[in-house]
Amino acid sequence: MIVLGLTGSIGMGKSTTAKMFAKAGVPVHDSDETVHRLYAGKAVPLIEAAFPGVASDGAIDRTELSHRVLGNAAALKRLEEIIHPLVRADADAFVAGHRKAGAPLIVLDIPLLFETGGESRVDRIAVVSAPAEIQRRRVMARPGMTAQKFEAILARQVQDADKRAKADFVIDTGHGLRAARAQVEKIIASLTGEKT
Repeated sequence: MIVLGLTGSIGMGKSTTAKMFAKAGVPVHDSDETVHRLYAGKAVPLIEAAFPGVASDGAIDRTELSHRVLGNAAALKRLEEIIHPLVRADADAFVAGHRKAGAPLIVLDIPLLFETGGESRVDRIAVVSAPAEIQRRRVMARPGMTAQKFEAILARQVQDADKRAKADFVIDTGHGLRAARAQVEKIIASLTGEKT
């Protein structure tokens, strides 16, 4: 079984690309979705203990938590020390289950793949990318996004050019959905040995 790590900076179209893999029948583990699940489950008491007052109705108030950690390196590091091992354990169980089931290819959708040393957990890496002006336009269209918030997020991420240089595959989403889907299909074919 081949484990493909899928990553990309904010606004590059990674979530949409992950859905393309899933629609093509490739099992996808979504780290962001796992965090959402953990914020309503297993991680709640741990995060509440570290950041009192961020839990509400048995779940983490993401807006309140964001206010506490954004721009505070020590707080962010503390949060990551809680959440990253839980996400990794969930992903490891996902990999083990699909390996046992004999899946030829799975995708680990990890936004901070390079930032968290995730290269060692995957066999190949696909980086989702787009021109900077398209990235900025997509991100600034998000609700509640500000230029300051965007810059803070970018500062935490490995630069796009560096990600592209380390990738086995680059999926350029700057030319629309059809072109991106064709690139995804080509990657699946090359990794599973199927003919397109």
